[in-house]
Amino acid sequence: MAETTAAKETPVSKTPDSFFLGSSPHIASTLSARRLMAYVLISLAPVSVFGIVLYGLPALLTILVSVAAAELAEALFRKITRQEPRNGDLSAAVTGLLLALILPPGVPLWMTALGAVFAIIAAKEFFGGLGANVFNPALIGRAFLLMSFPVAITTWPAPSLFRALDAQSAATLADAVSGATPMGLLKSGAGLESLGAGYGGIIKTLFFGFHSGCIGESSILLILAGFIFLLVTGTIDWRAPAAMTASVFVFSFILGRDPLIAVLGGGVAFGAVFMATDYVSAPITAKGKLIFGFGAGLITVLIRQWGNYPEGVTYGILIMNAVTPFLNRLFQKKYGYVKPAKGAK
Repeated sequence: MAETTAAKETPVSKTPDSFFLGSSPHIASTLSARRLMAYVLISLAPVSVFGIVLYGLPALLTILVSVAAAELAEALFRKITRQEPRNGDLSAAVTGLLLALILPPGVPLWMTALGAVFAIIAAKEFFGGLGANVFNPALIGRAFLLMSFPVAITTWPAPSLFRALDAQSAATLADAVSGATPMGLLKSGAGLESLGAGYGGIIKTLFFGFHSGCIGESSILLILAGFIFLLVTGTIDWRAPAAMTASVFVFSFILGRDPLIAVLGGGVAFGAVFMATDYVSAPITAKGKLIFGFGAGLITVLIRQWGNYPEGVTYGILIMNAVTPFLNRLFQKKYGYVKPAKGAK
């Protein structure tokens, strides 16, 4: 969801002999890139605020540093390469915020800034800038940090909100969540009983998000709120998120894992809603989106089952990003084509 090819706001002369030269698709739209990115930022506001409430100052600083580094990296790169500035399309802010929300709150701020700079320059600007990136920039930033600093990116502090509780409850909750996410606990062979009383308590904890994890991935409730907002405003399509979630559910069940916990306990919901719906790195056709989501979910489950990491959403989506050009060729979208009615000759 970090990039878009929507509406270029270039003035065009009205004289008959004037032409506007630009890359396809040549479709006029009143929905500008800035407005689309603003919708994404609005949809991310609830999970961002919840993450700050849950983790306190470290989460706030991570978000601010990531967004600032992304904006600064874009501005400096375009200035050095003698390109026009973005004119405030908010795409860099979206990339920075998305990256911050998929990082643990305890990551050193210099690492956060480095990841944001890498996401903007290596994953976006080197490919041609807005609308030309092959891979989701925020996920590339996280993958870069995960490979470079694996310990820091897989260290999960207990939510600071718990420290406001009485000493006995805080100690109990901290023991339950510090050092591992729900997926981490399962990967290590530990159960999730400490997250709640009985199965219902565990599901409730996972759904509302009171457990360790990345800053923006914990609360499924707030992610769903953002998903509904993006659907209502026509910002995203439902197919890729639905296919990815269903794929994780089904294949987790086939491999003997609890399918509901598999969907609620990690980054599946956040990745499906905010990453698998990227305009540029995801397919443009309905069938392509379904296959994209299906593949991302399957790869996620396979990594969780047999990989070294307890989570696989990042690489699941990035691998399917590489498949996107093939899916776009396999299922081509014919602009302006209207399918004939049945029986018409």
